[in-house]
Order: sequence, then C-alpha cells, then structure tokens
Amino acid sequence: MPDPAAHDAVARDAAEAESVFAHPGVLPDATAAYGEHPDQVIDFYAPRGNQERVPLVVVLHGGAWRAPYDRGHLTPFADFLARRGFAVANVEYRRGSAIPQQGGGAPVAGRWPETFDDVAAAMDALPALVADALPQADARRIVVTGHSAGGHLALWAAARHVLPEGSPWRLPHPPQFRGVVALAPIADLVRAVELDVCGGAILQLLGGEEEFKKRRESADPAALLPTGIATAVVQGRTDLTVPHAVPEAYVDAAARAGEMVGLTLLEDVGHFPLIDPAADACAVVAEEIAQLAW
Repeated sequence: MPDPAAHDAVARDAAEAESVFAHPGVLPDATAAYGEHPDQVIDFYAPRGNQERVPLVVVLHGGAWRAPYDRGHLTPFADFLARRGFAVANVEYRRGSAIPQQGGGAPVAGRWPETFDDVAAAMDALPALVADALPQADARRIVVTGHSAGGHLALWAAARHVLPEGSPWRLPHPPQFRGVVALAPIADLVRAVELDVCGGAILQLLGGEEEFKKRRESADPAALLPTGIATAVVQGRTDLTVPHAVPEAYVDAAARAGEMVGLTLLEDVGHFPLIDPAADACAVVAEEIAQLAW
C-alpha cells in the first residue's frame, strides 16, 4: 500500500517549490562583471530605506550547479534581504552545459574547474566592484550565504585558505568574512554521493567517479576544516532534496576538526522555504545572517 506520509511529504515539497518559483523576479539596482563570460556577473541590491553603511550579504544560488537554474530565482530572496536593511550581492557563475549528459535525463552539473574559478574570481573582485556599484555596502562586514549547491559554494569560498598547497584558488590568509550562513547546503560531498543527492550531480561537478577521488580534497567543505570563520547551517528537517543527514555530516566533521558549526533544524520545513520571502523560515534565515553581520 502507498505510504500516506511519504505522499504528503512529496506533495508539500512540490507546493513549497511552486511557492518560491512563483515570485516575480526583482531587478537589481546595479550589475557589474567580474570576467568576460556572460555568466561572470554580480547583481547588487541597495538596502531599502537605509543610506548608511551596512553589512554586505553575498548570496550564491543553488540548482545543482546546472545551467537551467541561474541567479534569477534568488532575486526575490535578495530583495527580501535588502528590505531587511542589508546590501546584497547576488553572484552568477558558470554551471554545467544545458545539454543533458549522454544517456541521462538532466543537464550536466557544474564545470570543472570553471565553477570554482568563477566563485573565487567573484569573491576576489567583490570589494572593488561593490565600492563602485553600491557605496552603502561595508565590505569589511561580509556575510556569505548560499542555498543548496550555493550553500556548498559559500562554505567552499570561506575555506580557500585551507585548500591544498598549489591550488590556484588558495588564499594566503582567511577571507575577511564575518561569517557564513549555509542554507540546506550540499556540505559533505561523500555523504551526498552516498545519498545520491540531486541525481548524480556531485560526481558530475567533479568530472566523474575517478576524478571525484582526486578532486574532493579541493572541493568538499567537509574536507576543508577548520576554517576559523563563524559558520551557521539552517536546514529543514523534511527536506527531500538535500536530506538533513548531509549538513549534519559536515557539522560532525567540523566538530572532529575542533570547530563548532551552528545547526538550526526547522521542523516541518523542506528545501525551498529557506529562500521563500513568503515563508516563516526565510525570516529565521535573515535573523541568522543578522547575528553574524551586525
């Protein structure tokens, strides 16, 4: 017999997804390029009703690093944060090809090394770009947040100073972030592969199973610990896209490395309410960001 609870969970997940994608896009106040590729751009949102210097929230969108999902679906969330008084930078980056993988039904996830090249380049270019595009933003008070695959990239961006020696993305010093708030992040790549999160997207991101073994140490936030940067994870307990076991594995890895990562598990919340301005969970996210930013 069908499991009524499972059916209800799937129905709720579909309703949550429909809600977040139903919001109309919000145009930015400014856009700047950090490279020559069309995807190498950052949209800026000015703090609404506040002309004083305010913290800058950098947001990285999810979508399994796949081409059909761009920063557009995160613009209502960016506007939500701007209405909360933050300056916001919504980063675009190169994702996988729009053409499905041979024998597969979904577009390829991510590009190696371009996805990581772009996140690193965007973060490095951000202080100069924001000074021109959004003078209200205080680049000394940056909080990075990201949802799902974007949560993975946010955690990775905060760990570049602990990348292996010789990595082209390695920083000599920790990035000047106030903190990271990762939303339903694909934070432990090994655990995510075990659970087949996003239908094989993790292996595609790193170039296949053999490449995964070699590249994981340069791409997996759970392998890049401790960072020394304040980190919080917000996760829905009923998330069907990124099960809470994935970020919990990251939190456990951080503890083994001697670092405490905050974990907020929200009851009866799935994957999408965290970035849905109409959902109570989104207000929780804003409060987590505020605790680190101000």
